[in-house]
Amino acid sequence: MPENQLLDTWHISDRINLYMLDAVDPASLNSQSASKGRTIGEQFAHIHNVRLMWLKSAAPELLTGLNKLEKTEANNKNLLKKALTDSGKAIGVLLNQSSETGKVKGFKPHVGAFLGYLISHESHHRGQIALSLKQAGKPLDKKISFGLWEWGVR
Repeated sequence: MPENQLLDTWHISDRINLYMLDAVDPASLNSQSASKGRTIGEQFAHIHNVRLMWLKSAAPELLTGLNKLEKTEANNKNLLKKALTDSGKAIGVLLNQSSETGKVKGFKPHVGAFLGYLISHESHHRGQIALSLKQAGKPLDKKISFGLWEWGVR
């Protein structure tokens, strides 16, 4: 996969996370699914924190200025947006660096699979967020729900 396609794919997925976060009413960040677990804000914070975990393992120098989000910070939409924006950029740098060797330190088998892993993980949590919103009686607007799949325009 050419380098620009790898990075473009990451950036699209990252923008979709932010698109979804933008659509969530700040008052809904405290909502949970009927089966409990993480709140919506905690789901977004988890996405960020897992990115940091991979950066710590594969490229700790990219962690400069990035901090783990605690549960107590998960209701601050502006903080979530900044954290996801910053960690998204750092993961983009990691992918760019890794595309030169084809490998990500601490991950097997290769950089393409790492990208697939990241997108799968984050998409799973987007699904959990959408379900939690629906169960809380605050579903995503249909335009937003369909927009999550419009990779050609995100």
